[in-house]
Amino acid sequence: MKKNHLDDACTTILVGKNASIDGSTMIARNDDTFLAVSPHSFVMNPEVKGEEGRTVKSWLNKFEAPIPANGHKWPAVPNVDYKKHGYYDESGINGVNVAMSATESTYGNERALAYDPLEIDGMDEDTIVRMVLPYVDSAKDAVQRTGDLIKEYGSPAGNSVLFSDKDDVWYMEIVTGHHWVAQRIPDDSYAIAANRVSIQQVDFDDSEQFMWSDDIQEFVEKYHLNTDQTGWNFRHIFGTDNMKDRHYNTSRVWYGQRYFNPEIIQDPEDGELPFIMKTDKKITVEDIEYVLGSHYNETQYDPLGTGSDEDKYRYRPIGLNRTQNSHILQIRNDVPKEYAAIMWFCFGYPTFTPFVPFYTNMDETHESYRDTDLKFNFKDAYWMFNSLAVLVESHHKEFIQDDIDWLTDLKQEFRTFIAKTDEEAATKSPDEMSAFLTTKNNELTEEVQNKVHDFFGQLYTKGITLSKLTFNMDKNL
Repeated sequence: MKKNHLDDACTTILVGKNASIDGSTMIARNDDTFLAVSPHSFVMNPEVKGEEGRTVKSWLNKFEAPIPANGHKWPAVPNVDYKKHGYYDESGINGVNVAMSATESTYGNERALAYDPLEIDGMDEDTIVRMVLPYVDSAKDAVQRTGDLIKEYGSPAGNSVLFSDKDDVWYMEIVTGHHWVAQRIPDDSYAIAANRVSIQQVDFDDSEQFMWSDDIQEFVEKYHLNTDQTGWNFRHIFGTDNMKDRHYNTSRVWYGQRYFNPEIIQDPEDGELPFIMKTDKKITVEDIEYVLGSHYNETQYDPLGTGSDEDKYRYRPIGLNRTQNSHILQIRNDVPKEYAAIMWFCFGYPTFTPFVPFYTNMDETHESYRDTDLKFNFKDAYWMFNSLAVLVESHHKEFIQDDIDWLTDLKQEFRTFIAKTDEEAATKSPDEMSAFLTTKNNELTEEVQNKVHDFFGQLYTKGITLSKLTFNMDKNL
């Protein structure tokens, strides 16, 4: 388990550009924490030029490191009470359309950790995004910078990190104090990860598809860590395969692959589920939203379903009340780069609340996302969407179809919004673009806020009629 850390367990989806419906690259993740209530904000960090002598310092350990004088602008989703819980910026797309999401908690085995233990004051999830994202110009560059920082400072936890640009998607697994492997997701493939080492066979002759820490092969050979007779399987060498994996981790990968490849019959407790997958289906944003909000829907393992208690609570679902935010970072290839990057962002349970699209070439975020209070305040997006989720789940049987229909309508409206905004953006100059996109983001934010208020009122009013504290003379006598 991670030390000094609020992050618990997340679920990751990565999609290559030829596997998506429109040629976009997409990386996505649920940010899950130990606590059901952990207020976050959604903020925009400005571009920095010529500011020498800056450093990043962790609030959770003794890590402190210098950062470059120049940096791209970048959005982030930090803890509100960062001095107590650490920054945990989580996700964003920088000013040159490089996306990063960090981290997927990942656990190395005791054999590997014995010879390369975690560095308690190394660079952990709380600072990793602000150490990397503003200073990279491609996804591969981001892997290399992260690897260089881990080499210098070490890692105090197992962390897996997602990177993408318009062409490439990379998944990096840091599992001991200094050793890691990264794999490029093939253009025609997708991958799902859920808190255990996912990368399998590594080809050290193919540096276009794999990257790795210095001397990792020598390290494995010296300490006799390869358990296989042949091959070099990173999951087998560095990962775990235990009861927690089977009930907490592997089943989530199984369900995601079941959704994208329903023709394949697999075991939810199979520790050898493949990492890289192909499907005949062109993957959409809506597909990813469904999986990230899922809870073994339409199976006997659904905790909101009708199965036996033994089945309903056998596996940890993907969407949780502890999901503080969920995001899909999309870099499109069919529009100019100035408005190609969209961050589909969801506060609250992704099962019941919408993924709102934000153009990331913006100057700032709306105050309802930016200025989150530590205590409940319905004006804040964090609290508003979580309140809606609690209300829907409180009368799940009676409210769920209303919620599904409402979300479906919003998805259609979001698609229309993007199409119209793209069309108008095509008439703007580069100098006008960020201000224009900021205005459009804010207009949509306020429109969605009004729709949430109206929908909340409808459900609240309906909920009053569902009270068990009622009596009908004709019916009850």
